[in-house]
Formats: sequence, C-alpha cells, structure tokens
Amino acid sequence: MTNTDTDNPRELLLVRRFDAPCDLVFRAWTDPKALAQWCGPHGFKAVGDKLEAWPGGRHRACLIAPDGEEHWVGGKYLEVEPPHRLVFTHAWETATGENSPETVVTITFRESDGGTEMTFRQSGFASASSLEGHESGWSQSFERLSTFLETSEGTNHA
Repeated sequence: MTNTDTDNPRELLLVRRFDAPCDLVFRAWTDPKALAQWCGPHGFKAVGDKLEAWPGGRHRACLIAPDGEEHWVGGKYLEVEPPHRLVFTHAWETATGENSPETVVTITFRESDGGTEMTFRQSGFASASSLEGHESGWSQSFERLSTFLETSEGTNHA
C-alpha cells in the first residue's frame, strides 16, 4: 500500500507486509551487512560507511547508481526500540558538501498473520518532487527487502 497523507502533502506513507518475524525485519534495517543487500533502488549498490543503531547514533551510506554515480546519505537515530520502532533523520549530501533539507523517517513493525507489517513514514519534504523521488526509491528498496527476507541470505545475515 502506498499513499500520501492528504492532511500532510509533504509526508510519504508506505505500508508493507513481509513473511518474516518482526525481529528479522528490524535487523534487516539495523545490521550493516543485511542493509547493504537490499537498500537502494533496483540496480543500485549500497555501501555502508557508518551504522550506529542507537539513540544519538549516526548513519551514513552511499548508494551507487548503475552508471557509477555516488549518492551519499546520512543522519542520526532519534529512537531505536527493537524490534518495533526506528526513527532517524535522513539527508542527502550534495556535491557542494552541504546537506539537502533533512527529513524524519519513522518505521514501525508489528506482528501480522505470522509475518510483519511495516509502516514507513518520511516527513518534512521540501518539495512534492522530492517526495515522489523518495517514494519511487523506497518502493524499489522494499521490493528488494522482500526478496532478501525470502532468501536464505535474509535468515543468515540479518
């Protein structure tokens, strides 16, 4: 399910269900080896630089496009409540060394019919086009996450 909240046109809301327990889905977000296996749109490679999954901890990674172009992103963890909730900031590093406007990502995980329902919210977008680009990127990432969780790799590395 994908939609944007009509009361908040600068918030992205994505809900996905995975056939995996909450602790496994949560670990896919907080284990650097697991995150590198699925994060990023189709064809992109994720390379982690820092992943400190605790309140106040930092994260930084590079998404490498198929043409080799690097897209660096980072932020700070605000809340980490295993295996039910993650809240962190998210900002892209620009070519000038500045950061894009910061957004806040809130992810909740709840047991659902033997699997996990993940509710993903990203708020604070500076523009509708930024929200749309993130919707596409995250949707593709979540397709990759589903595949990762279905494979033995998801069980072995997360």
